[in-house]
Amino acid sequence: MSTAHTAAQVTPQTTPQTIPLSAVTWFELPARDLDRAQRFYETLLQVRLRRESMGPVRTLAVFPYAAPGVGGCLMNAPDLAPAADGGGALVYLDTGRAGLDAALARLPSAGGRQLGPKVTLPAGMGEFAHIEDSEGNRVGLHADA
Repeated sequence: MSTAHTAAQVTPQTTPQTIPLSAVTWFELPARDLDRAQRFYETLLQVRLRRESMGPVRTLAVFPYAAPGVGGCLMNAPDLAPAADGGGALVYLDTGRAGLDAALARLPSAGGRQLGPKVTLPAGMGEFAHIEDSEGNRVGLHADA
C-alpha cells in the first residue's frame, strides 16, 4: 500500500462528508497601483474584473468566477509588498465545519500566531483571520457564515 496522500484520503479526523471541495477559498494579489494591475490581468486573461470596496481602506478588483467556486481579487495595497519585495499573494484556507474559532484556538500549539483580529465579512460571507504559520508565511483562514 502506498503512503502517498490523495485528495480523497480519509483519516480518523475526516470523512468524505467533511472534506472541503477545495482547500483554498479565496486569494488576494496585492497591487501598489490597482489600475495598472487591473489592466494587466484584464489584458492577460481577457476578462473583466469587477471593482468592489472592502471597508474604508481597501478597493478590490475581483476576478470573475462562478459560485461556489474559488474566487480571488487584486487588492489595492500600497502597504503590502509584492512578491519581489518579500510579500506576495495571500491565500485563504477553509477552516471547515469546525470553524475559525476552533482553528485559532489550535494555532499556538501548532506553532503559529494570529496577526490581527478576526474579521466578520459583510452579507453573510463568513469571517476570517490572518495568521503566521510555522514557517513565517502569512495565510488567511476563512469560515463560511
